[in-house]
Amino acid sequence: MPIGRFQVMAVLQAARAFILGLPKESAKSWGLNRAIFYAAAKRGFRGSSPLTEEFRAAKARVDEEAIDLFKLGDEVALKEVKDGKLYFRIGGRIQTEADFARQIESKFGELFEHVWEEALGIVKGYDRSVLLSQRDFYEKVYLPKRDSLAKAWSELVLKAGAKRMSR
Repeated sequence: MPIGRFQVMAVLQAARAFILGLPKESAKSWGLNRAIFYAAAKRGFRGSSPLTEEFRAAKARVDEEAIDLFKLGDEVALKEVKDGKLYFRIGGRIQTEADFARQIESKFGELFEHVWEEALGIVKGYDRSVLLSQRDFYEKVYLPKRDSLAKAWSELVLKAGAKRMSR
């Protein structure tokens, strides 16, 4: 199964959040949350919009101490603490590390740790100010790399699958 832009966004966003200090499970939640957000934005937030009334109301009070909001740099997402872990939600659903494993990691199989380390290396190569800016991260990190990473990671997964089949 080919790796697409959705998976690339999720992995790079998770790596970004991890480098900026979130624990790995929270970073994975952030990565999946942001991938869902950008996919919905690309569709113009039609159908089941992640920008629910709950988010609009929370975002309207972003300058207050909103207990349900989390800021990563200048980007804001709805947060929820569950079993002592920080997660993010969009469209009324929490994104957990299990969701990330099912929707993202499973596409890579046993190669995910390799991909994770590559993503961390990419993200570490940028100034912290780029990582703290939603626009800069999108334009300087994700946009220039999305297609080459999707292609490279797809080829990696296909080669690994072919190796398994030939055994």
